[in-house]
Amino acid sequence: MMTKQSDQADGCSSESWLDDACILDIDFFVKTLSGIKSKGVCADLIGSVITHYASKWLPELSSIDVAERSLTQFQESPESVAVSWMKKRFFVETLVGVLPPEKNSIPCNFLLRLLRTANMIGVEAAFRSELEKKISRQLDEALLKELMIPSFNHTCGTLLDVELVIRLVNEFLSLNGEGAKSGAALLKVAKLVDSYLAEAAIDANLSLSEFVALAGALPPHARTTDDGLYRAIDTYLKAHTGVSKQARKRLCRLIDSSKLTPEASLHAAQNERLPVRAVLQVLFSEQTKLNHHQLEPARCVSRREMVGNQGKEIKKLKEEVVRLQSQCNAMQAQMEKMTEKRKLGFFWWKKPAIMATSTARGGGSRSVEMNSTEDENDDNGTVGLQAQTPMHVRTRLLKAKAHHPKWRRSMS
Repeated sequence: MMTKQSDQADGCSSESWLDDACILDIDFFVKTLSGIKSKGVCADLIGSVITHYASKWLPELSSIDVAERSLTQFQESPESVAVSWMKKRFFVETLVGVLPPEKNSIPCNFLLRLLRTANMIGVEAAFRSELEKKISRQLDEALLKELMIPSFNHTCGTLLDVELVIRLVNEFLSLNGEGAKSGAALLKVAKLVDSYLAEAAIDANLSLSEFVALAGALPPHARTTDDGLYRAIDTYLKAHTGVSKQARKRLCRLIDSSKLTPEASLHAAQNERLPVRAVLQVLFSEQTKLNHHQLEPARCVSRREMVGNQGKEIKKLKEEVVRLQSQCNAMQAQMEKMTEKRKLGFFWWKKPAIMATSTARGGGSRSVEMNSTEDENDDNGTVGLQAQTPMHVRTRLLKAKAHHPKWRRSMS
């Protein structure tokens, strides 16, 4: 069956013989697969062989969208629908039996499509349970569109098989020693569940107990934020307008208001569908967050940052000192000018007299000389320094009258 040399070099390739194997029956495929396993081929390669072969035999198992899948095989086949479904059931059950037990050897989305087909054609419960266990081990890899499996049970009133998802989540949480209960895997599953709840909440037949069972299945630390859960609850309340007050309170108790973002808190504070108590709890949580941010201590700076900040502060202080010193010098010079003007202002005539007195203390000759000079100036009609006072002006006028010829004649 292997016709290419490169395929023989690889040991086993899913491209060399699958096209021929597709025309063979399932029993021959199982025998061939067993021979490959006996050679010690890795589980990932075996898984790729199974997914490739199954997708060619059953279009429902391919990754193509349901609307684009070929639905004409029943019309082209001369067999009846019942016979075709029996063959499909046998094929799916055989595939489940040959799946490798190693984790991640088969993509989770392919397993979900296989489970969807198994539920649709009525595969035995044991095979479906085996598929659910394999899916639960790698549920964090699932996509939302693959998880939305319709409910093929006539006793179930919902469009989606919510009970199936509840079983998958509970099985995922029950795993021990595989890192399922903590870490990134748990966060991914929590986001997946919240997105699934938002889609399933539109169904008017979804009961409150089913919603609460799926939303409350995850532990509190599984969600970093409760925005997705709040969106799902709000969608449920929109679609179920007749929900009682007690039911609304039960739903709101699922939300941790301290994990809501400011946008979600603002929406919840204005949401008329929520009970008043839930709105008050959201407002109280937001107020607590604001108080916590205000009291939160500052970040510890490093020694290098501290030295740099101190250097900048010292530089600013030096510049401020220089500026203040220049202003002080300018003000001092202004004060000195104002003082000099005051001394020469209203009492400007006293300055020469003071100078004359101080000079007289130093020696009498200068005093006599100044007096003689003043007398000469008076005789000559000139005005000296002391003649600037009002008293000297009056004396000078009297002297002028005494020496004037007219006054001399009148006196004689």
